[in-house]
This record gives sequence, C-alpha cells and structure tokens, in this order.
Amino acid sequence: MNKNSINLDAADLQLLRQLQRDASLSNHALAQLLHLSAPTCLRRVKRLQELGLIEKQVAILNSEQLAKLTGHGLQVIVEVSLDRQDSTALLQFEHKAIAEPWVQQCWRVSPGPDFILIIAATDMPAYLALSQKLFTQDANVRNVKAFFSIKRAKFSTELPIPEKHH
Repeated sequence: MNKNSINLDAADLQLLRQLQRDASLSNHALAQLLHLSAPTCLRRVKRLQELGLIEKQVAILNSEQLAKLTGHGLQVIVEVSLDRQDSTALLQFEHKAIAEPWVQQCWRVSPGPDFILIIAATDMPAYLALSQKLFTQDANVRNVKAFFSIKRAKFSTELPIPEKHH
C-alpha cells in the first residue's frame, strides 16, 4: 500500500477511530454518529476495507469471564532464542508457532530474543504440553524465558489515529 496514493480525510479518520472502539454499530448508527448519510458511510467503510486499512472485524472476548466458564486461564509472554538464525530456521519456527491456536501473537524481534510469543492456555498442564511441542522438541530452540501474567493492567487493539492527516 503506497502511503502517497491513499487520501484519507477527517471523516475517514473518524470512521477508523470509531470502528476500533465499536465495530458492532449498525451502518445507520455509525452514519448518525459521524454526521454522514448512511449510503456515504457504507461506501466509505467498504473503501477502507478494500484499501486493507480494516483488516477484519472480530468480537474481543473477556478472558477473565471466559476463564470462569472454561477453566482458570493462563496468559504467558515467552521470549524464544534460536540456535541458528538463518532465514529458513526463523521461518520454520515462525510457521510452527503461528499454527498453534494457543499462540495469540508471534513477533519476530531484534535485538535480544528472536521471537516474543503471547500465549493463552487454559492452565499450567496445557502450557507445559504446548511448551514441550514448541520448544523442547525443537533442537534449534536455544533459550526460552516465560513470564506468567498475574494481572493485566491494559489490553487494547486500538491504534492511535491523529485528528489531522498530513
């Protein structure tokens, strides 16, 4: 996406901000909120989707409430360092990690460890099984450092969008 070929006006930026906060609003409600006609609002949202600025719309579940129903719930932030860091080795580990449904996020980082994983597991035995599959059985994993969340102070998927577009 060429930054210079996309023109976003104030209404587009307002739409992006509002949809990040609550994508469940009807087109009519969204249009009223932003002082647009419903057809104009719908056309703008479709354009933002076609441009790839809106990747997908999902429901964000409350992990604490879900944990009460499905089990304790364990959030883990894991640093992973590999022995070999050639592009093939990095891609192999990355593909293995992202294939696991318990891995919510996989970040390739530098400097420091090669990867940061955000993992949601039902409990410690589930995390242990996943860690053996991802880390212990992989001869290329040199070091793993896991951090277990005791409190989530903030969680957001919202990206800051400036009031004015330059």
